[in-house]
Amino acid sequence: MTTASVVQADDVWKSFGRIDALQGLSLAVPEGSAYAFIGANGAGKTTTIKLLMNMLAPSRGTASVMGVDTRRLSPEVLAQIGYVSENQALPRRLGVGDYLEYLRPFYPGWDRALETSICKRLQLPLKRRIGELSHGMRIKVALACALPYRPKLLILDEPFSGLDPLVREEFMEGLLLEAGDVTMLISSHELGEIESLSTHVGFIDAGRMLIEESMSDLGARLREVRITLEHPAAVPANLPKEWLQPRAFGNVFSFVDTRYSENDLGERIRALLGPVRHIDAEPMPLRTVFTTLARAARDGAIQ
Repeated sequence: MTTASVVQADDVWKSFGRIDALQGLSLAVPEGSAYAFIGANGAGKTTTIKLLMNMLAPSRGTASVMGVDTRRLSPEVLAQIGYVSENQALPRRLGVGDYLEYLRPFYPGWDRALETSICKRLQLPLKRRIGELSHGMRIKVALACALPYRPKLLILDEPFSGLDPLVREEFMEGLLLEAGDVTMLISSHELGEIESLSTHVGFIDAGRMLIEESMSDLGARLREVRITLEHPAAVPANLPKEWLQPRAFGNVFSFVDTRYSENDLGERIRALLGPVRHIDAEPMPLRTVFTTLARAARDGAIQ
């Protein structure tokens, strides 16, 4: 049974003058998933998110949110989307409590008990003006404004930027405990913070989606392999294209296997490198996956 996609983009291009920020981007965010949208600065992540929120229109291609073309998002659909961004504009002159009071009538499903719980958990000063708050506290205010109406989709665009570790931890704690049954699209450089939360990942480079799959599938096929040989190691000339970042030092040869299979790895290694003393293949944290794929994309090893 195929899971429906809450967010869908098909061959989307976005041009700013002669610059193509998105170049045939396609993505699918399954219902109920926590989708980590990763890529280097300038890869097109924020452009994609603005397009999904109808802040920008695609130059070519189509995108939809909850089955509705992003260029035709109605107030009813937007009321089912929560949005938190590092650059989110908030009314600086309003108090935190006053702003929450202002927002409530726009959302028929606003849950006052949930609002109270979130504000208490995030320790928000309800009587202080938003403009008087630190950057980290303003981000927490944005989260408190995005969750009480129980959105079906929560979009987080670099929510941890500039936050100290304690505030990041409080943000994540509040998110995990109060978000409920919601689909999440998370763009963040703080990969360690979102790894345990993420169920799917999309890696974007230069406006193109290079890799998109579940975290379980990605974890199963990517391994950091370290081989201890019976003789001095050297990088072979006929290295398989799925072996990235080869290194040789002493009797040790290491690489990242992007098509890992325990069944035939030892046989392939021995055929290519000769006698082997020990093979160690370890799963990779998301940050290491990102740096590996980013370097490979930059060097043209993946396209």
